Amino acid sequence: MLFHVRMDVRIPHDLDADTRAALVAREKAYSQKLQRAGKWPHIWRIVGEYANYSIFDVESTDELHELLSALPLFPYMDILVTPLARHPSDVKE
Repeated sequence: MLFHVRMDVRIPHDLDADTRAALVAREKAYSQKLQRAGKWPHIWRIVGEYANYSIFDVESTDELHELLSALPLFPYMDILVTPLARHPSDVKE
């Protein structure tokens, strides 16, 4: 199942700098692990924002929820999920 996911990150400005750096490093490692596993095949930065558009390829909505809620930055994110289906005009079909 494919999902388009927008993630807006809102880390508090008063968060300790070392805590913030460790959190961001854990986030990067976790996201790259999911990318290498094929669960997170696409990620794009949204220009001018601390946000991204991503595509997830998972078995179920439950799996997507588990992956997203395990993100180290999850407590500081607003997330919008859109399920995707193949388009009948796609030349690859």
